[in-house]
Amino acid sequence: MNFTGKTHKERLLEYLKEYKSITSLEAIRDLGNTRLSATIFVLRNEGHNIESENTKVATRWTRADGTRKTTTVTKYILCT
Repeated sequence: MNFTGKTHKERLLEYLKEYKSITSLEAIRDLGNTRLSATIFVLRNEGHNIESENTKVATRWTRADGTRKTTTVTKYILCT
């Protein structure tokens, strides 16, 4: 994907069309977008059908028994 000269909104919409979903970490890493929820808000107001789903992901922290701790993040999914 070539995102040169595109807005956060344009980049996010292209990303969602190709990969179907995104989390905040993916948005920062892949798109340079640190305000994903704000961009999702704009796209929803423009009529795009984007659902939110809470997803558990592993963190870098471990418990005493060695298993990784988890946290909940929001995954945004483009519905077509």
